[in-house]
Amino acid sequence: MSISTPFIRRPVGTSLLSVAVLLAGALAYSKLPVAPLPEVEFPTVSVNAGLPGASPETMASAVATPLERQFGRIAGVTQMTSSSGLGQTGITLQFDLSRNIDAAARDVQAAINAARGQLPANLPSNPNWRKVNPADAPIMIVALTSDIQTQQQMYDIADSVLAQKISQIQGVGNVFVGGSSRPAVRAEANPLLLSKLNVGIDAVRTAISSANAHSAKGQISGVQSAWSI
Repeated sequence: MSISTPFIRRPVGTSLLSVAVLLAGALAYSKLPVAPLPEVEFPTVSVNAGLPGASPETMASAVATPLERQFGRIAGVTQMTSSSGLGQTGITLQFDLSRNIDAAARDVQAAINAARGQLPANLPSNPNWRKVNPADAPIMIVALTSDIQTQQQMYDIADSVLAQKISQIQGVGNVFVGGSSRPAVRAEANPLLLSKLNVGIDAVRTAISSANAHSAKGQISGVQSAWSI
C-alpha cells in the first residue's frame, strides 16, 4: 500500500484538503513580515557635554579630545564619532554586537570620571550619556505656533512644561526641543576700558558667575526626608 492510495480512493477529501492548505498558505503569506535587512540593535552610547560661550574649536580641543582619549581605551568600541558646535560637544560610541550595553554604559561613565580632571574647570556639569539605538527614529514630531507668544516664550513653554510632561509617559526614551534657545542674559565687555582698569576677562566672568550662582535657598526637613528649596 503506497502513501497516495488513500488520496486516490477519496478524491473529495483530497480536494478539500488541498483547498484548506491553499487557504492557509495564502493567509500565512499575508502575515509574513517584509524586511530587506534584519533589524539589529547596535550597542550605542551617546555622550554630550556643554560649556556655554565656548567656540567650536575650544569644545573640540578642550572637551572632545580628553573624552575621546579615555573612550578609546574602552574594550569593544568599533566606531567613535564626535561633533562640536558653539558650547556643545556630542560623541557617539558604537560597540561590538557581543558587547552588553549596560556594561558598556558603566565603562563610559568610568571613562567620563577619569577624564574629569582634564576637562575645563569651569565646565558647568559633568558630561551626560544615554543609551541609544541608531536605527530608531522620532515617532512623533509636535510643532507649536502662536499669534500672541514670541518664539522665545514658545520655546520656554515647550521646554519647561510640554517636554517635561511628555518625558513622563511610559515608553518615551528621549524628548528633544528645538527652534530656539533657553532664556539667557549676555554681558558685553569693553576690552579697551578693561585694559585701562587692568581687569581681565576671566575676572569679569568670575564676578558674574559668583553673583549669579544657582544654590539652594533653604531646606525643609522631616522625620525621614529633607527637601531643598
